Amino acid sequence: MPARPLARFIRRTPAVSAFALATLLPLLLLVLGALAGGWLAWAALVLITLITFALDELAARAFPDAPDGAAFPAADRLSVGLALAHFAALVLVLWALSGGTGLGAASTVAVFLGFGLFFGQVSNANAHELIHRTSRPLFWLGMWVYISLGFGHHTSAHRLVHHRFAATDDDPSSAELGEGFWDFAPRAWRGGFVAGYEMEQGLRSRARTPAGGRARRNPYPLYLGGAAAVALAATIGFGWRGLLAWLALAAYAQLQLLLSDYVQHYGLRRKTLPGGEPEPIGPAHSWDAPHPASSLWMLNAPRHSDHHAHPGRPYPALRLGDVGPGRPILPRSLPAMAALALVPPLWRRVMDRRVLALQKV
Repeated sequence: MPARPLARFIRRTPAVSAFALATLLPLLLLVLGALAGGWLAWAALVLITLITFALDELAARAFPDAPDGAAFPAADRLSVGLALAHFAALVLVLWALSGGTGLGAASTVAVFLGFGLFFGQVSNANAHELIHRTSRPLFWLGMWVYISLGFGHHTSAHRLVHHRFAATDDDPSSAELGEGFWDFAPRAWRGGFVAGYEMEQGLRSRARTPAGGRARRNPYPLYLGGAAAVALAATIGFGWRGLLAWLALAAYAQLQLLLSDYVQHYGLRRKTLPGGEPEPIGPAHSWDAPHPASSLWMLNAPRHSDHHAHPGRPYPALRLGDVGPGRPILPRSLPAMAALALVPPLWRRVMDRRVLALQKV
């Protein structure tokens, strides 16, 4: 899309249909690539990576914020559709990667990378939206998306730990200044798992059991048992190749979620108030990204600070606000910066000076 038409396009707040196009068109190409292989498999991967990055760079500005009080009734419908599409896509890609569609070696690599990016950047973002919904069916749908990727405990760790302690030393998912991603990732995975379990146990011990009712249950057995059931189903349905494919895709999707956590709070810390509690979380405690194409693709996940301020706000309504001096804004899109974080020396060269500059403001 030429720069001028693109600039005109982003003058409007995107409707839910724009998010649908940005997520479902690549998924359609991924499905065709899994079935036919060849250039279709690579076309999907190029669209998700190079073309999205190019559109972000050409636009050079964010979509405007939605007006206060704007309603997006179709947002939850798209989230449900994406969650159901996730489960269907998972079955399809396991079949394809286990040899069911006769993919060649090159097409297999493209299909794995493409679906892995979809699961890591769209399915994870969508599940994150759903677990913040007050509707129990929507919440459970998001939880099962995480479970299907072997990361069910994130349902508890994100809501009960990260949202309370983000940008403090008590949050396993907030990276310290100078901490490389490969040191952060195992610490954050283990820390989130343990902290989420402890928070669930605390809620269970404090909850009162209604007369004749059931006590609150810790969901961790469901998280672990559900992941084991998915692994067993992959093995029964597609053999040992299906199991290996699921393990690899789950690890790839989890890696991307950990990258997102790493990038979005790197080096930022909330001040401690006189009473010992951290200051309220605000725009200064998350790295946001204004890039429009990747924001559509990731359901506005790069507008992270507003999500912390309003966890129940639907993704089309998330606001970017003022991006002037003193505000943590990533120099490139969230996916691009996540890729950079895989090389810690390059990441630190780009980001550490920005963190130090913010500390002087």
